[in-house]
Amino acid sequence: MSKTKVLIVEDYRPLAETLDYQLTRAGYEVYRASDGADAINQAKLKLPDAIFLDVDLPVLSGIEVCKQLRANAETRETLILMISALGEESDQVIGFAVGADDYVVKPVESYAVLLQRLKAHLRRREQPAESTDSVTAEGVTVDRRRYRVEVDGQTVNLTKSEFRLLDTLIRQPGRAFGRSELVDAALGEDTMVLERTIDVHIRSLRKKLGDQADLIETVRGIGYRFAEPADEGSETAS
Repeated sequence: MSKTKVLIVEDYRPLAETLDYQLTRAGYEVYRASDGADAINQAKLKLPDAIFLDVDLPVLSGIEVCKQLRANAETRETLILMISALGEESDQVIGFAVGADDYVVKPVESYAVLLQRLKAHLRRREQPAESTDSVTAEGVTVDRRRYRVEVDGQTVNLTKSEFRLLDTLIRQPGRAFGRSELVDAALGEDTMVLERTIDVHIRSLRKKLGDQADLIETVRGIGYRFAEPADEGSETAS
């Protein structure tokens, strides 16, 4: 069985070496890059399962690296965990908005916890294919195969646009989606709507979710996200 591949993108050598040691010790196959351009090249060449991505990098910033990886078909689904000394809520929101799956603030206080976070993300990615047709979070179930949404066991009738919006948001809890992303990902690139039309769909969707309306959170200046589970709460909540 092949090892899980992890790419470390970090220009501060002591941190890169420590991460390399901890990941290798845990059984991962580890690669390293020290600038943004090399990160993109190695990601396309090695196709890692996960990337620890520093934000403040030479050549290309981690934000730009994340954008380019998400725009590439081969790396679009790669797990990306940003690591940064920038710990303000606005910094984390930007990280999630460009596609990061997690955001870790330096200094890393516990590598054991960091590795557990990585394992948790990878475990969710490894769900059996048949289970991905249906996703349940916080009492809301979205079933692609049956094109059905249930809230606390009760069927909710959504329009096609509302269904695709909810399906996009619920599959990545905690990730902030920009309005333009939701137009493309949830409604389709050929959908002739303005970005602000998303706000109309969201208002309607929240109304139909009833008591669970607050699960669709507004991220100021960015767009929207589906709330993370209470036991995995993020410090980025607005």
